Amino acid sequence: MGLIDLQLAEATPVNGLWSELLERLGAERAQLACRQALDLQSMRGEAVSLPVLLVETCGVGLIERQQLRRETGLPVPEGEGMVLLFSRPRLQFQLMQLQR
Repeated sequence: MGLIDLQLAEATPVNGLWSELLERLGAERAQLACRQALDLQSMRGEAVSLPVLLVETCGVGLIERQQLRRETGLPVPEGEGMVLLFSRPRLQFQLMQLQR
């Protein structure tokens, strides 16, 4: 599994990345982007990984759940449907749980 390296310790948690993605792409395409991140987790991920969606490019990747905890102090709920939205230029992130 190839994990991506994010600067989570320097990033700020926000609540607006999902609404920005919806506004920019529309509901259908934003949901498709999140489903692709979840599909990557299903195909290549492990129990210790978390899918990431880069909001500017809709690129997807995986990070370790413990990396998020270690670098931000935030707990990561276990279970399916968790996606980390991340903005590299702004160093912002939003953790979401999506229904499949």
